[in-house]
Amino acid sequence: MSPKRRAQEADDRHDPEERRLSDARQRVEELRTEIDTASYRYHVLDEPEIADFDYDRLVRELEGLEAEFPALIAPDSPTQRVGGPAADLFAPVTHRAPMMSLDNAFSFDELEAWAKRVERVLGESTPRFVCELKIDGLAVVVSYEDGVLVRGATRGDGVVGEDITSNVRTVRSIPMNLRSGEPPPVLDVRGEIYLPVKAFEQLNEQLAEAGGKVFANPRNAAAGSLRQKDPSVTASRPLRLWCHGVLYAQRRFAAHSEALAFLRDAGLPVNPATEVVDSLQEVFDYCERWKRDRHTIDFEIDGVVVKVDAIAQQEELGATSKAPRWAIAYKFPPEERTTKLNRIEIHIGRTGKATPFAFLEPVFVGGVTVSTATLHNANEVARKDVRDGDTVIVRRAGDVIPEVVGPVLSKRPRRTKPWVMPERCIACHTPLVQPEGEVDYRCPNKRGCPMQNIEWLFHFASRGAMDIEHLGYKTGQLLMDMGWVSDPADLYGITAEQLSQLPGFKERSTSNLLTSIEGSKDRPLWRLLVAVNIRHVGSHVAQVLTRAFPSVELLAGATAEELNAVEGVGPEIAQSVFDWFRDPDNQR
Repeated sequence: MSPKRRAQEADDRHDPEERRLSDARQRVEELRTEIDTASYRYHVLDEPEIADFDYDRLVRELEGLEAEFPALIAPDSPTQRVGGPAADLFAPVTHRAPMMSLDNAFSFDELEAWAKRVERVLGESTPRFVCELKIDGLAVVVSYEDGVLVRGATRGDGVVGEDITSNVRTVRSIPMNLRSGEPPPVLDVRGEIYLPVKAFEQLNEQLAEAGGKVFANPRNAAAGSLRQKDPSVTASRPLRLWCHGVLYAQRRFAAHSEALAFLRDAGLPVNPATEVVDSLQEVFDYCERWKRDRHTIDFEIDGVVVKVDAIAQQEELGATSKAPRWAIAYKFPPEERTTKLNRIEIHIGRTGKATPFAFLEPVFVGGVTVSTATLHNANEVARKDVRDGDTVIVRRAGDVIPEVVGPVLSKRPRRTKPWVMPERCIACHTPLVQPEGEVDYRCPNKRGCPMQNIEWLFHFASRGAMDIEHLGYKTGQLLMDMGWVSDPADLYGITAEQLSQLPGFKERSTSNLLTSIEGSKDRPLWRLLVAVNIRHVGSHVAQVLTRAFPSVELLAGATAEELNAVEGVGPEIAQSVFDWFRDPDNQR
């Protein structure tokens, strides 16, 4: 570090405002990394790893810091975006109008506050609203020219999506031709493609029987089915569409309800539960009714969308950079059920983190059967004071991730003992360690722990990393059990002769896997950086780093100071990358 920079940092430490700004900058960098990673997993990989509620909390914290410190706002901040970036599997499509996201309300108080803001801008009593079920599917736009279906696209980042026309054509509820006698020359329709709950359950049964990876929920199943390279796979799955608006049309509508009526008459599927109401109380009643009856329908919903009906009023209200002011999504609170916690066991992840999991008596909650739930870390177990044998309250946070809320103390068995973190790794029996300043315990046996190795191999091959198709968890485990693979580098030495010895591997499956492994050699550097398991390095940070250091040699030779100097890379990330490249175990 130069004397000038050292002196500057010394001054900063003595200036309270500079110190606050420095702390805020570091937290903003951390939040952007977490949000970008979560957004990428949700919108691009369709593999969410945090609940919607937790994602919204991170975004709100970032918005608060950027409001307090405007100098920290960056053009690529998640707060300046609408959705996730387009993946590289399909051709990009630029939407004719932005596919904006919606602001959320998590209570009737927040919903009422939004309605009052609307009234204040319009200068009149409560306008008419349209209430719609918020379908938990994949947002798409289907485009018609002179009444003929010409394109289907995902939302992507709201400006550019993915061209999925071939797959959209296989969805039977999407008409190839509109029934309207005089269709607009151009019509872009917004909607959600979903998989009915019963079809989701049947699909998972088929995948499980075939030894494949099952989907976590119907939304993931719909997204995974629609974003297939082979349209015949999409065609084999009973996807459906609900249309909920016009994105762009060479025709004028006076009201949103009028546009929906036109779509319905033209043969497009519009949800029959949609209602036009005249008061906020009717909005509340609609939300309460569907919060109660949400599992009486054969598709998943996670809330209600409320829109101002009159198009002229929508135009007067306008929009922010990412969401319209004339619409809001009321998100349902998570459902809760009680069940028995049979035992708490730890799972060792790819970075060595020891995560306690609750193994539960299966319970139906939030539309799915839950039998396991993460307890995050030892501190959380102690804070919630859940124990083996307890009756516990379970919910699906954001209707995605199962969560143990806490114990029902009145039903606690006698002589139960508080849970304590095991002293040794359950997979390799290495003593667990708790690094200074961290809440997590870790297994330090990075190369010798079989549980870490299989998790790393699965991460390496995932779509967000090296995207090695046909290498699932089961196949990876078999390769390790045979002793042919101990870490991902060994994949590139696997032969057809070896694969032919695996149960169920015929000539075609062997060829498919070897082709996928060979194809992964052409992936961009940022994907490799994600794949090699560097702590704190997700897709966003990896792309930032590889723009600054466009080769492995440059990255490996960079000092921690040089890495930290890159915009969007904080000191913790910089040190993690620096240490990884200097670890002898990573020099293969």
